[in-house]
Amino acid sequence: MKTAQIVVLGVALVAGGGAAYIMSQPSETAPVQAVAPPPVDTVKVLVAAGDLNVGTALGANDLKWQEWPTATATSPSYVTTANAPNGIQDWTGAVVRIPFSAGEPIRAQKLIKAGGSGFLSAILPAGMRAVTINIAVDTAAGGFILPNDRVDVIMARRDAETTKQTGTESWSSETILRDVRILAIDQQIQDKEGEKTIKGATATLELTPKQAETVAVAKAMGTLSLALRSLADSAPKAGDTGGAHVPLTTRGMTSAEVLSGNGNDAEQQGLAVVRYGTGAPVSTSPTAQ
Repeated sequence: MKTAQIVVLGVALVAGGGAAYIMSQPSETAPVQAVAPPPVDTVKVLVAAGDLNVGTALGANDLKWQEWPTATATSPSYVTTANAPNGIQDWTGAVVRIPFSAGEPIRAQKLIKAGGSGFLSAILPAGMRAVTINIAVDTAAGGFILPNDRVDVIMARRDAETTKQTGTESWSSETILRDVRILAIDQQIQDKEGEKTIKGATATLELTPKQAETVAVAKAMGTLSLALRSLADSAPKAGDTGGAHVPLTTRGMTSAEVLSGNGNDAEQQGLAVVRYGTGAPVSTSPTAQ
């Protein structure tokens, strides 16, 4: 073997041995440090605490604050601690007009605040109607009737036929509806805290469709007055559905039926004509007038 070949082979052996030695030594490379991501700027957004269906009146437990990245909470319709720090209190009592999913941001467009347009229809129970009648202090228990009170509706009218026959001014009265709920006095749907009386010009009643027809006929015939019922009389009765008061159901009546008392309330006692402070029962048959 030539000398040059021997030298190259020796160099190769030395290089290989050196490389093997280096690879066998423990690594002294410093561990890589994890770099923390930059902090994300957040804001608290008012969201639904659970699924909210149409017609739900919001309570404090239906709403909560949730942290959202500020970059994704740019919609002006979102309620945040920046634009409404008392958001939960502000929206408690509002009624849902479009459903919310749990965790969805609360938006004014999907709610109706108390006193706002559409609020009355939102709180009106299914199947019921809101009917407004004119009232005065002397026809509404002196102004002491408040929203959510229960009343009887009394119709008073001048008895023209009896007046003509006797030559004496005669009037008659009749309770046409019993135990109906007051939805609002004028535009006030809820009584204010500490409010003792509300003197309004109109009262809105919660009625069944047939009761609404009865009131429409009675308004055309005479003057309507409201008699405030005792809370004890208006308490839920045994067997009422869900513990709620079941309103009196009536059918629509013609003017003759209103006069006769037929088709409305089994408790009606007929009509009485008052002359000179003395009441006397009279026939309620339309033909007897």
